[in-house]
Amino acid sequence: MPLEEGPDAAEAGPPLPDLVGSVGENLRRLRTRRGLSLERLAKASGVSRAMLGQIELGRSAPTINVLWKIATSLDVPFAALISGAPGCDPVSVMRRADAKILTSPDGRFSSRALFPFDSPHKVEFYELRLAPDSRARSEAHAPGTTETLMVNKGRLEVEIGRRTWRLETGDAVLFEADAAHAYHNPGHDEGLYYLVMTYVDPVG
Repeated sequence: MPLEEGPDAAEAGPPLPDLVGSVGENLRRLRTRRGLSLERLAKASGVSRAMLGQIELGRSAPTINVLWKIATSLDVPFAALISGAPGCDPVSVMRRADAKILTSPDGRFSSRALFPFDSPHKVEFYELRLAPDSRARSEAHAPGTTETLMVNKGRLEVEIGRRTWRLETGDAVLFEADAAHAYHNPGHDEGLYYLVMTYVDPVG
């Protein structure tokens, strides 16, 4: 689900204080736990040291693509960077009004996590919305990562390499996501999709 930067790339929308703060705290914790300096993480992720420092201080709202680069270099699920404080209740109700939604600047793509941010996950569940005739590009995930994508409303074209799979409402596709891929909504209405990402091993 990470997206390439560009004219039609989905980036983090307007800064969300709670999300920006959580990302900064999680990044600092994960980086120091692995004994990485900002310089080493910058070299591994391709994100500048200055940008990493601003994110850790909660002074910058990173794009989705930047977050994915960092998560990949730290070998953690995307959720590990945007998670909140651990909870102890075995039942978690996720109110739509309280959802942490990442939206592109033009509002044509949005991603809403459908799982509680209380610990690293082996499986992540997202609601995706894509405006008509829009495309969201994703970089390759860590080896072994798979995506299961279901079309709940509208149509979708999934592009992997030079091949394209066309899906209608109710169709689903499962694929290995360790190669660059893209989602394209060829329809005239907004598309609604559900994405399940599965990682090889849970993060300890």
